[in-house]
Amino acid sequence: MVELTDAAISKAIERTAGSNPSYIRLGVHPGGCAGWEYIIDYANEVDSTDFVEDYGKFKLVIDAISVPFLNGSTLDWVKEGLNESFKIINPKEEASCGCGVSIQFKDS
Repeated sequence: MVELTDAAISKAIERTAGSNPSYIRLGVHPGGCAGWEYIIDYANEVDSTDFVEDYGKFKLVIDAISVPFLNGSTLDWVKEGLNESFKIINPKEEASCGCGVSIQFKDS
């Protein structure tokens, strides 16, 4: 499904420590000039149709609509200059907008 780098796992454990439940939600939704935007958020609820992967100290949650778009992706924690954040590396991306917020998928 979605692979996580060691950096992403370490940061996910750090960011969800003490929260109950400790979910990180990934997804996509229509938006932006390229057509789609990623969702990377912390969640307190899981829907019965969500894909849930348990990493022990946290769980990764992906809604059913986003699964086909994210399957085969990698979640990483990256530092770019002064900024650091989770980043989805997705081989299904075809293009992104100039500001880097929205993406276009192959066959979408």
